[in-house]
Amino acid sequence: MPEKILILDFGSQYTQLIARRVRELNVYCEIYPFNNAPALTEDVKGVILSGSPCSVRDPEYPTLDLSQYLGKLPVLGVCYGAQLMAHEHGGEVTPSTIREYGRARLNEVHSQDRLFKELTIGSVVWMSHGDTIKEIPANFEVIASTESVRVAAYKLKGQETYGIQFHPEVTHSEEGKILLRNFVVHICDCQQDWTAEQFVEGTVAALQEQLGNDKVVLGLSGGVDSSVAAMLIHHAIGKNLYCIFVDNGLLRKDEFETVLDSYKHMGLNVKGVDAKDKFYSALAGLTDPELKRKAIGRVFIEVFDEEAHKIENVKWLAQGTIYPDVIESMSVNGPSATIKSHHNVGGLPDFMKLKVVEPLKTLFKDEVRLVGRTLKIEDTILGRHPFPGPGLAIRILGDITPQKVHVLQQVDHIFISNLKKSGLYDDVWQAGAILTPVQSVGVMGDERTYENVVALRAVTSIDGMTADWCRLPYEFLADVSNEIINKVKGVNRVVYDISSKPPATIEWE
Repeated sequence: MPEKILILDFGSQYTQLIARRVRELNVYCEIYPFNNAPALTEDVKGVILSGSPCSVRDPEYPTLDLSQYLGKLPVLGVCYGAQLMAHEHGGEVTPSTIREYGRARLNEVHSQDRLFKELTIGSVVWMSHGDTIKEIPANFEVIASTESVRVAAYKLKGQETYGIQFHPEVTHSEEGKILLRNFVVHICDCQQDWTAEQFVEGTVAALQEQLGNDKVVLGLSGGVDSSVAAMLIHHAIGKNLYCIFVDNGLLRKDEFETVLDSYKHMGLNVKGVDAKDKFYSALAGLTDPELKRKAIGRVFIEVFDEEAHKIENVKWLAQGTIYPDVIESMSVNGPSATIKSHHNVGGLPDFMKLKVVEPLKTLFKDEVRLVGRTLKIEDTILGRHPFPGPGLAIRILGDITPQKVHVLQQVDHIFISNLKKSGLYDDVWQAGAILTPVQSVGVMGDERTYENVVALRAVTSIDGMTADWCRLPYEFLADVSNEIINKVKGVNRVVYDISSKPPATIEWE
């Protein structure tokens, strides 16, 4: 087992960011809900307590037995984590006179303390809290302040236990990564040897031991996660991995043929299944987005199960589950309220009777790509924009017909092709087109038209949790609009979506 940092989550929106920053230091870490923390093992080098939307002044504030960590290994409390340790040791936490949210500057820093090594006076940090630590316990000492926050950071005397009122994990904290490096590397003494190469080597060996000579079936999607999962398992068991790529009739133009070809060039044992008609039949007349998603999921399982049964003695189902899926499934208050249906971790129908193997379940999306590069997977797959599992079905507002899919495939192809030709594709995190149920009046030649409106959507993001609309050049948008209207029969108007997430989502359904 690699050495690791334990991150205990009290419900902060930034908890995953803490983990990402630690991983960027080539140090492995795991997130657990504060109320479901694992027992300490020798490989745990330190503990980080996250922030929280809660207050220690609440009657039933979230807490845990801190004595199992304090004084035994280094601990860093971030925002709520700092307030919790102060409160439980007899300090005073009070409501802030003014809610402290936004940038602040460290005007006092104990630079001799290892946590603040190489941090500068005046360094910008990000505050986001409604409470303030007014008084610290007698055995605590203040080691950093801002103009308005006296206890911006503290240390327990005689221990490697720290609390900070700001968030070093967000990019607004200019030297936050230095502080996290100081804690993880210099205080916790982590070796920074958790790399993509090390992950591949360890995972392939573990898969060989776990799977032996068993047969494994995996549903490929053409996306990054399933492709990298497939190659890891392929390196472990070769031809005993059986991949199934289903054409649900909702893929991008020519995607089924091109992706299938690229997989065969990678040496994977892949079978392509044309199931378009089954999906179209199941979707007929459905307009509710949730019902469309569920119908697609149901038919996919039926098709996949039918194909899996054609392979004798299959024991395992491989899935491209990644770490955010796992975190979501065990969050502090259980899985978050459903915004839209997606695959659940371990959500395998009972009737399939297969054991599940998930080789990517400890990785974030950017780490999956790094592993893919180590496995020498082509950039055409690794650099591919995320594409929704239900495909174009949730980019067609209203009911689904083969004709509507054909129209949207053409529009989407023009948009994506032009992004690539113009060198803009890699600057965009995700892009696509939406076929709206709106028809508008237009003029083509000397005739009035009454045809469909399509919307183009392009966003920038790091992980899809938040996103901003992409400022594509006007000239580019003008050229794309002109080409769509001239070449795609049934479309006479193109609009561009300039909504950010939140409050909007990336997809329209």
